[in-house]
Amino acid sequence: MQIIENSKVKEKLYIEKLDNGLTIMIIPKKGIQKKYIIWGTHYGSNDSKFIVPGDKQETEVPKGVAHFLEHKMFEQENGINSLDALTALGVEANAYTTNDHTAYLFECTENFYPALDEFMDYVQHPFFTDENVEKEKGIIGQEIMMYDDYPEWKVYLNSLEAMYFEHPVKLDITGTIETISHIDKDILYKCYNTFYNPSNMVMVVCGDFVPEDLLEEIKKRLIDKKSNGEIKRIYPNEKEEIVQEKIEQNMDVSEPLFSIGIKDKEETGKEKVKKHIAIEILLNLLIGKSSKLFQELYNDGILYSIPSLDYEFGTGYAHILVTGQSKYPDEVYKKFKETIKNLKKDGINKEEFERIRKTIYGGYIREFNDPGDIARMFLADYFKGINSFDYIEEIPIVNENYLEQVLNNVFKEEKMILSVIKK
Repeated sequence: MQIIENSKVKEKLYIEKLDNGLTIMIIPKKGIQKKYIIWGTHYGSNDSKFIVPGDKQETEVPKGVAHFLEHKMFEQENGINSLDALTALGVEANAYTTNDHTAYLFECTENFYPALDEFMDYVQHPFFTDENVEKEKGIIGQEIMMYDDYPEWKVYLNSLEAMYFEHPVKLDITGTIETISHIDKDILYKCYNTFYNPSNMVMVVCGDFVPEDLLEEIKKRLIDKKSNGEIKRIYPNEKEEIVQEKIEQNMDVSEPLFSIGIKDKEETGKEKVKKHIAIEILLNLLIGKSSKLFQELYNDGILYSIPSLDYEFGTGYAHILVTGQSKYPDEVYKKFKETIKNLKKDGINKEEFERIRKTIYGGYIREFNDPGDIARMFLADYFKGINSFDYIEEIPIVNENYLEQVLNNVFKEEKMILSVIKK
């Protein structure tokens, strides 16, 4: 078992890659009661075109299959719903789907191993029939309609629509009522057998465990399944430019919602981490809680609360999003662009930079306090080709010169969009 130690957060990561290709990551937390496990597959809503290992021809499935699969996995052949079985054991279980992965998880203070029995059983034994697939279409259809009524979700999706021509990141993770109508049990089994192979999965466990003992317990519960080789994922070639600068939609909102987007391009290797840190620092300098711009907009009654600042990236896409609520979204957008111009012209204030970098570093350290935060972070980062410890190691390397380089290369006016939801 490989051991990676980080002295700054005083944590050890134990990694084992099994013969079947499954990667197991264990972060022991001595003396902590909470135990958290998450089992993910590198399969998300972006993966609707692929070549199955051993095949030559391309497979295309309807949008929304990854999310549909996640919903169906809890239903077992014996009529038991595994979510109910886990709840009866006193554990909190859940699952979710993102653009690039699907994950199943539970947390508990007691009954970890009885829950592990159920957990590892249902993830390895799908049960799909014509009847239960049809029934699920109605349930997911209602979920799609519910999300269509969420202004917060629509302002986000519309911002992606304004940035991306073809990349599937712009599509709703759930699919549409039309696309899910084409899903059947054969499609679900094909996607399950392709993507839920151990070689395409990672399990992360955090809590008070002896790593070697836990590893043996996990191995006991694994069914005999061989690695199936590399899945070739097919994504369109996305243009660098944006689709349109502004997108507006009318919905029932008390005040307009806005999202300012900046289209970027994907990085490779450790550069992903370094760039992510630089963008986080820059966003805080530009419009974070202590920035001059936020104080000005707040004092003028243009912004009432701190906007959320995000950088999202994956295979073939990357973008910045600044999301908030304001009576005057166009004014926020205009001032944000002016602030970027001024920062490029005047340069970065060393004291402000150091203060924000320290704050962000403190945030990274705090993420290692909770077993759930740790496990989810290691899983999500793993699928992006990142070890979560890299953020702790790379932050001191990010300096003002690198920040200015990212500011000039990424924060370009021609790559910016504004998405608004108004009354």
